[in-house]
Amino acid sequence: MIADSNSNIAWHRVQLKKNREALKALEIARFRVGEMTGSAGQAQQKALADLTRKIAESLRCIAAHERSTKRPLATDLRSLAQVSWASWDAHRISRQARTSQR
Repeated sequence: MIADSNSNIAWHRVQLKKNREALKALEIARFRVGEMTGSAGQAQQKALADLTRKIAESLRCIAAHERSTKRPLATDLRSLAQVSWASWDAHRISRQARTSQR
């Protein structure tokens, strides 16, 4: 796993793993037992929706962090010529993100 200097991103990565495992366990149980009806079925659907929402939230947070801290990966001449490398600084971007979160 990637080590993160930003504890918020590290937390989201851990939550993402935990929530994916919980979602998988719920789906396996639903497959083995079948669809539940009544209040138990509603509770199961609510838990599935809640886990899906939490996974999407963590993915959005991690993706935003990676977009702001990683440099472009394209290596063809045209795409590299369009990038202003003089103004790119990952440390400056991560500092701005930290100050905007406060």
